[in-house]
Amino acid sequence: MIRIAIGCELTYAFDQPTPLIAVLNVHPSRARDLEWPDDLVTTPTVHVERYDDVFGNRCNRMIAPAGLFTFGTRSVVRDSGHWDERDEAAAQVPVETLPADTLQFLLGSRYCETDRLTEVAWKLFGNTAPGWARVEAICDFVHAHLTFGYEHSRPTRTAAEAFEEKRGVCRDFAHLAIALCRCLNIPARYCSGYVSDIGLPLPHAPQDFAAWIEVFLGGAWRTFDPRNHSPRIGRILISRGRDAADIPLAMTFGPSRLTSFVVTTAEIASTD
Repeated sequence: MIRIAIGCELTYAFDQPTPLIAVLNVHPSRARDLEWPDDLVTTPTVHVERYDDVFGNRCNRMIAPAGLFTFGTRSVVRDSGHWDERDEAAAQVPVETLPADTLQFLLGSRYCETDRLTEVAWKLFGNTAPGWARVEAICDFVHAHLTFGYEHSRPTRTAAEAFEEKRGVCRDFAHLAIALCRCLNIPARYCSGYVSDIGLPLPHAPQDFAAWIEVFLGGAWRTFDPRNHSPRIGRILISRGRDAADIPLAMTFGPSRLTSFVVTTAEIASTD
């Protein structure tokens, strides 16, 4: 068992009072691992209403005042310290026997245009073995096909555009892998959260949130990471949805400017 300090702090500038939704809390599936609740804290203090969205993510709604407004969370997570699990025997589930709640993750969505990528998907992966091997082949392809770079970030880029442009950030890697999986009748969903560098050799990249995917194989949701393309320790889920449009970290309903964004995820000493 290890302990991981997590947290984030975002500062926006607003010209006028502006409604805001923040999706920054650890997902309920990991809430029991928190040493204390990661309640959203704001400066200046405003009333915050918490609710769960249709995907089961914890959300916070508030009205940000005019001027600089800071909000964020912090806590310590107890984690198994194990690497992401692999199950190469996990089989693809036929569409006709998939659980009903997975079917929405077969459909095209805002950033994952299955209609534009179906022919590509079957051409590239139609001859691969269904199941874990096919999804791994998709992630291998996406990791090699796209060049990662923060300078390539564009909030409107879709999976098909990422495929054509051959570049992007972690959300683009996730969107392309999701779309290709769905084209091949494999339910896939978008995940956002903390991904640590625990157990990895130096130098480490700057700490940040990351996007990965979950794929339904062998009767369960399995974790794949087409961007980092290697198992990780301390992957801590914040939210999941059909794609990034469902789970923005912060959504402002009016003009705003992000002036500061700090993320922390680091192993700390045990208290045992």
